[in-house]
Amino acid sequence: MAQLTHNDYEALERALGKGSRVLVRRRGRQDYVIIPLAFRMRESREFIEARNPTTGHALTIYLDEIDAIEAIS
Repeated sequence: MAQLTHNDYEALERALGKGSRVLVRRRGRQDYVIIPLAFRMRESREFIEARNPTTGHALTIYLDEIDAIEAIS
C-alpha cells in the first residue's frame, strides 16, 4: 500500500478547494489528470470522487492505490 505524503494531501486539498486539476500516479497504470470533487470513505478505504477534465467522466480513485499527487497550475 502506498503512503501519501503531507505534500500530496496538501495538493489534493488545495485542488478540492479551488476546483483545480491534479496529476495522480498509480502503480502499474497510466497517470490521470483529474478534478477532485470530494473525499469519501467506503468499507474503511478512503477514495476521491473526481471527474476527467476533458471528457467529464466520473472517476473513483482509492487513496491506497496512489503513489503520488502533483498539482497542475
